[in-house]
Amino acid sequence: MRSVRPVAVLGGVRIPFCRQNTAYADVGNLGMSVRTLGALVEKFGLHGQQLGEVAMGAVIKHSSDWNLGREAALSSGLSPLTPGITMQRACGTSLDTIVAIANKIATGQIEAGIGGGSDTTSDVPIVYGKKLRRRLLNAAMAKTTQDKLRAFKGFHFRELRPDFPGVAEPRTGKSMGDHCEDMAKEWNIARDSQDEWALSSHKKLAAAYERGFFDDLVVSFRGVSRDNILRADSTLEKLASLKPAFDKTSGRGTLTAANSTPLTDGAAACLLASEEWAAAHGHEVLCHLRDAHVAAVDFVHGEGLLMAPTVAVPEMLKRNGLTLQDFDIYEIHEAFAAQVLCTLRAWESQDYCRNRLGLDAPLGRIDPARINPVGSSLAAGHPFAATGARIVATAAKQLKELGGGRALVSICTAGGMGVVAILER
Repeated sequence: MRSVRPVAVLGGVRIPFCRQNTAYADVGNLGMSVRTLGALVEKFGLHGQQLGEVAMGAVIKHSSDWNLGREAALSSGLSPLTPGITMQRACGTSLDTIVAIANKIATGQIEAGIGGGSDTTSDVPIVYGKKLRRRLLNAAMAKTTQDKLRAFKGFHFRELRPDFPGVAEPRTGKSMGDHCEDMAKEWNIARDSQDEWALSSHKKLAAAYERGFFDDLVVSFRGVSRDNILRADSTLEKLASLKPAFDKTSGRGTLTAANSTPLTDGAAACLLASEEWAAAHGHEVLCHLRDAHVAAVDFVHGEGLLMAPTVAVPEMLKRNGLTLQDFDIYEIHEAFAAQVLCTLRAWESQDYCRNRLGLDAPLGRIDPARINPVGSSLAAGHPFAATGARIVATAAKQLKELGGGRALVSICTAGGMGVVAILER
């Protein structure tokens, strides 16, 4: 392997994120990916150019989306000689695709590439039970009409009952929201604190749209020009009126539809390159991807499902000789307001940092004004595989506005994992 060289983030683009079963209900992952990649090609003048790789991801996809990265690249305006690959790590997917592209650039395998992802919970794959699938396969393989009919001997209409993709953790049977409710109780995260965090996310995202921050980051699609989850006129009183969405029986439930991310459709992508390629093609370097890291927690045996970023961040900081306070921006994915608040409380906890993280002292407090300055997932929405690319593009532009500095990116994922990264300008 070649020695590591700097990896430049040149920018990104996304379509507006939309609530499930609204504007993109009939589009699907490929359509959203093509629109997003096409907009990125247009933005950077990449028509007909051959890039080293396009890495896209999707969490919920059809078998026909077998290689979304390649298929979307073929319809994007890039040279058909550009390879494509499809990846998946739940909510961390497009941060992973970006890291995969960055690693190839860093080692000199490629000069430029695109990382991104899309997800839809509107166009979900619906399959039938194993028994009916077996019958259909046997009928397809049969050579005679009699053998085809024999495959359906004993058929019962209950076999037509479809199986929908679930959002529960296979090893616990609990949804992400159920797990986060457990975390909120463990860390004593109050309902009003969660509502306040959610409202702040909406206010900050709305303000960013109003000042034109997203003008070159979000491209209209299907008649939508802004995330349709955004509620700029929401109030704490409205949020407080909602009932718990997960723990509905104990009287202690605090997670609601407002302080949890809704099921969302959308896509996002980022362009990365070597400094030499960027200079040769006349593109400004917004920032560099300095490092990235992944960690996991044992959620099956009691750890919080979404607490892995609390582990990943200090491990990455140690490798880079940094402290938690050495950042100008903190982009923390808001799967739930409670998840962010649990993470912040854990980093301030002497006991947690000593006994779980093996540190001599707490990581400490973060200035709330530096966390998600232009809003995040609670207001924009969370298409699982698109969130990482949204965050990287957003953070890179903020670093340009600041004229320099560092951004910490932190994303929790299903399966008890966390994907984190450092951006630097």
